Amino acid sequence: MNADESLNNAEDLLARLEAARARLDETQDPDQAIEILQELAELAKEVEAELQRAKRAAETEAAQPPDAPAS
Repeated sequence: MNADESLNNAEDLLARLEAARARLDETQDPDQAIEILQELAELAKEVEAELQRAKRAAETEAAQPPDAPAS
């Protein structure tokens, strides 16, 4: 996976995170709020992991000689 793909995945995850946050704002049910908070925490971890993958991929791509084939 290259850096652009990882960044696209992170953007998708951020959209899911924003949708969950909006649901949290709308709920009055404490149990549902806890579930949404757990979902937000998991999505935040996924976003962080995806951004780390993007960073590693970008560093790898930058380290390759210009004429090296992309993997």
